[in-house]
Amino acid sequence: MRNVGRAVVITSPLALLVILFCSPNLLWGQSQEHWPQFRGPGARGVASGPNLPDRWSASENVAWKTDVPGRAWSSPIVWGERVFLTTAVNRGELEPPKKGLYFGGNRLEPRQVQEEYQVICLDLSSGKMLWEQTVHQGTPKSPIHLKNSYASETPVTDGERIYAYFGNLGLYCLDFEGRAVWSRRFEPHATRNGWGTAASPVLHGDRLYIVNDNDEQSYLLCLDKHTGQDIWRVDRDEQSNWSTPFVWQHDRRTEIVTPGTGQVRSYDLEGKLLWWFTGMSSITIATPYADKELLYISSGYVNDNLRPLYAIRAGASGDISLGPDQASNEAVAWYHPKAAPYNPTTLVYDGRLYVLYDRGLLGCFRAFTGEPVFERARLPQGLHFTASPWAYNGKIFCLNEDGVTFVLSAGDKFELLHTNKLADDDMCMATPAIVGDRLLLRTATGVYCVRQPASSPAR
Repeated sequence: MRNVGRAVVITSPLALLVILFCSPNLLWGQSQEHWPQFRGPGARGVASGPNLPDRWSASENVAWKTDVPGRAWSSPIVWGERVFLTTAVNRGELEPPKKGLYFGGNRLEPRQVQEEYQVICLDLSSGKMLWEQTVHQGTPKSPIHLKNSYASETPVTDGERIYAYFGNLGLYCLDFEGRAVWSRRFEPHATRNGWGTAASPVLHGDRLYIVNDNDEQSYLLCLDKHTGQDIWRVDRDEQSNWSTPFVWQHDRRTEIVTPGTGQVRSYDLEGKLLWWFTGMSSITIATPYADKELLYISSGYVNDNLRPLYAIRAGASGDISLGPDQASNEAVAWYHPKAAPYNPTTLVYDGRLYVLYDRGLLGCFRAFTGEPVFERARLPQGLHFTASPWAYNGKIFCLNEDGVTFVLSAGDKFELLHTNKLADDDMCMATPAIVGDRLLLRTATGVYCVRQPASSPAR
């Protein structure tokens, strides 16, 4: 391998293998081309690139904005020059959602409107809609919370196909031109208080994994990505949860981590239970992820006294639950009983773990030891956080439902640099996508592509 100007020329197959297996940052680093799943590569919400924007508004540094029909809180995903997202377009009057964390949003009956479940493809450079494909049309068979949508699960792609999951409806596989490849319908199941579904699918190799935790019959399902046929299915002793599973690859093995209210469980690639532990809050939403051989799991329902945050070591087996007075054991590196957020997933960046709380507070811990760095600090006038935080270029970004992003300096002190505000009528619950020198923000009505005008083209 040799450098030619700014290009890298690979001169041997061995050098290529070294890059692919030992240097993932070279694949996802300065010119990151893809954001293929919820929270991007490794489900970590971290990117890099010198030209990524840190200032924007509804008009400043906006390369394009594209209106998207319907209501959906799925995140956009990106592969090369294509942006994919899902939506549910209602053909009738819908009660509008309200911003904020509140009670009274339960709706126990399905909405009596026709819904068109769609997959949409946008051009990354221009925002032009390349195609939209309706995969199903009909009256919903299950209710959802006032703030939920019928398209809250983020799709996933392998660079050849898009796998779009609509929780109580089905899974739809399309090629990059929007042509249907296969589809699977699923029996709808009742969820807690009729809140609906939200856990996204994940890909590993030739297999797709789906967790459906509901109030009737919860399960983890493994599918062949080429055909949509079952490979295996494991029933789960759980009720409703909304956490996306995580495929954890480390030196010892690859496993599928599935948080739950009853237990956090990890399975091998054939569905065999590897390890588990108890001690979560009564609602589990956040997505697990790993960094430097530690796995981070949280569960923080706001009405519970127990809102735990865990760091788990690789290679565990059996029951790894903590005892009554334990803060760690052989498998649990560290634990805080009241540190977890409710909706957002935590964020590890540059050796620190940041916790964004729904009601506008930010805390920070040492990622490896769990030692507090700074206590919960108030984001000024920052309320209603559902989207997960993200990081790049030494900054932490926290987007609330009002469309305001709080930009902070990553480090040992709480330092708010500035805020970026979208339009007054923008509502934001989806976690953004980051690719090249662009940030994609999904709102209730469309997608913003934020890009610094002085930056060189990403590709």
